[in-house]
Amino acid sequence: MTGPVHSEAAAGRWWHLSLCEQLGNVGSEVSRALRWKSRNRRIAKGAIERALELLDLTLADPRYRNSVARLREIARTREVVVDFLLGSNEYGSTADSLRRYFDAYALAAALARERSTQG
Repeated sequence: MTGPVHSEAAAGRWWHLSLCEQLGNVGSEVSRALRWKSRNRRIAKGAIERALELLDLTLADPRYRNSVARLREIARTREVVVDFLLGSNEYGSTADSLRRYFDAYALAAALARERSTQG
């Protein structure tokens, strides 16, 4: 990969999203990678690269600089994704467990968005 795929996100837009929105978006790429993993390696590889890029942007978010626990959670999430999609799955993850993890963030982001539009 030569440059950021998510150029707007890399330009700082990503850091205006909540953690739930960030991880919900990562989950979209992880789900895409899971869906294509056995059918089209090229598409799956692109989704994996985008997911990792978004996780790296999340790790670099200045809001989390002083939160060791939050950084640890994000870094571990990246580690588990890499282990499952590219490694030997030492953690014993499943596609379903990854989907559930990221779906929880996407749901929380959607609920927060809904609450903010209701007043």
